Amino acid sequence: MSERLQKFLAAAGVASRRKSEELIRAGRITVNGEVAELGSKVSATDIVEFDKEIVSKNIETITFMLNKPVGYISSLSDDLNRQTVMDLVPKVDGLHPVGRLDKNSQGLLLLTNDGSLTLEMTHPRYEHEKEYRIWTKQGTVAPEELASLEQGVELEDGWARAVAAKYAKDGCILVLNEGRKRQVRRMLAELGYRVIKLERIRIANLKLAKLEVGQYRVLTAQDYKVLGYTHD
Repeated sequence: MSERLQKFLAAAGVASRRKSEELIRAGRITVNGEVAELGSKVSATDIVEFDKEIVSKNIETITFMLNKPVGYISSLSDDLNRQTVMDLVPKVDGLHPVGRLDKNSQGLLLLTNDGSLTLEMTHPRYEHEKEYRIWTKQGTVAPEELASLEQGVELEDGWARAVAAKYAKDGCILVLNEGRKRQVRRMLAELGYRVIKLERIRIANLKLAKLEVGQYRVLTAQDYKVLGYTHD
């Protein structure tokens, strides 16, 4: 859900709507690092700054750690009325998935109403690692193929390489620090392997651990520390 920038600024206590319009015209407001324009709209995932200081409404932020099941879409809603991850957690204003997991994939997914957390966890410049346990139709990935995954394979949208590719029975474990669409499946397909099950087990240093499929829990202060994120 989006709202006009001047309304957001007024609600956050920066200035009245009229004064906020003057600040926008003066180029003192940015949205996601770009100078804002009058009439711009913002949503919960946008980073708004006033004179290089992040602006936020005085709302309580919350982050859920979900073990996403297969069959759910990682989006706020779906035009085809398919089930989304939003159906699995409590309704919270501004809540949204942090990145995505494909419909046919399962495992660790964060959902938050903290736009700063979303930016830090998804922007390529932070290079947060994500670890995946994979099972393939062809079975255990050969050592030489693991080496190829670490050296890199060429996909239609550019070169892709794993930070680490490790042995695992009936498949492998891959660690990536980027998140292109269906990247894991495409990298393995390039080497002749078809993924039959994919589970994300770690984001940064936060591990899925014993959270059951379809279950969620609220991130604690210790969890934020593990992620390396300063949670105010």
